[in-house]
Amino acid sequence: MMLRRRLTLFAVTVAAAPLALGACTGDRKAGQNAGARTNPELVVTPAEGTRDVPISGEIGTNVKHGRVTAVRITDDKGGTVEAEPREDGSGWVPSKPLAPKRTYTAEVTVTGDSGGTITRKTTFTTQPKSSKPAITSVLYFAGNRTYGTAMPVTVAFDPPIPKEARADVQRRLFVKTDPPQPGAWSWVSDGSQAYYRAPDFWRPGTTINVRSALEGLPIGKEYVGDADKRATSKIGRQVQLEIDSASKQMSVFQDGKLLRKLPVSLGKPSTPTSSGKMVIMEKHEFTTFDTRGSADPYVVDVEDAQRLTWRGEFIHGAPWSEGDQGYTNVSHGCTNLSAANADWLMGITQVGDLVTVKGTEVELDEGNGWTAWNVSWEQFTKGSALPVPAGLQPTPTQAPDPGAVAGGSPEPAPSASGG
Repeated sequence: MMLRRRLTLFAVTVAAAPLALGACTGDRKAGQNAGARTNPELVVTPAEGTRDVPISGEIGTNVKHGRVTAVRITDDKGGTVEAEPREDGSGWVPSKPLAPKRTYTAEVTVTGDSGGTITRKTTFTTQPKSSKPAITSVLYFAGNRTYGTAMPVTVAFDPPIPKEARADVQRRLFVKTDPPQPGAWSWVSDGSQAYYRAPDFWRPGTTINVRSALEGLPIGKEYVGDADKRATSKIGRQVQLEIDSASKQMSVFQDGKLLRKLPVSLGKPSTPTSSGKMVIMEKHEFTTFDTRGSADPYVVDVEDAQRLTWRGEFIHGAPWSEGDQGYTNVSHGCTNLSAANADWLMGITQVGDLVTVKGTEVELDEGNGWTAWNVSWEQFTKGSALPVPAGLQPTPTQAPDPGAVAGGSPEPAPSASGG
């Protein structure tokens, strides 16, 4: 349960003292008081003297008839604790987790709509280091990279987050964009991943700042969050790949213009390629596909491999199938290109590019890769554990599937098959 919510019953409401009325008569009508000042009100959490506050604690500020104009947080040694305001004005989140078994003091000042101010101090103590197991989180958004216009901010969880705890976790996932391009979070149905994206693809040149502030956060009754992670990267040029099983061709677009058409060979009927909208997840100049232990075991070295799914679908160079490319699907589920074409494509794409595959025997499964774009915006927002801002909708005039670009290498999936 979120700190602010858990401590509401202990919060203290503070209001400036009412102004004295210096009237000469006692029968002033109500209409004559229309210009009287409305005093600001402030509720601060944690309340004075609260103990065992999680290290993920933040300062809740519920304000009426005014706005927060100053927040000062200090520890028991007099050190200043940096904090950042929530966009909805509901509180201030420390820039890094609080220390266990320490005492903190927060001083909040509110300026009223009529100009008056009130200030409230509260002192609280954090709990000892938790003995509960931590849920492992992986932020698939590295810093100082250039990502594609379809790049979702992805956080993966092991074990998955139960439905009743997702709102608390989501409130600790922060994304800021410059220039502003608001979006929403959405959970994969089993709770193993959460994606953040805007209704439209990211605009080239956008800077995205991400924070996954989960360290010490109570998650249900059994777990806590593992870490506080940050990353800032930019969005690059617009690139899109369209792969058609019927024609056995890949169309490569940059900024809406067709660069090349490349012959491909997709998965054979017994191991079909998935149809759907995927995102390039990682790129390797050289890697090894090892499927020993599966129903179709093999080990093969490949060059110019670009991952599309967790289950091992890649785009890669396949000199052994060049005679079939453009004519027949013979792979184990991957998109085969000639060595020369795969090498050329590696120089065009980056992590985060949108890849659309159509016409194969199976559809892309939810969560098999970063599948944030494989559903409509309406479907996507249904996966949010918190209300989505009203009016957040795709731009009607946007061209369909306008590609993506990126850079960066998220960690590989547990299995790497390919074919």
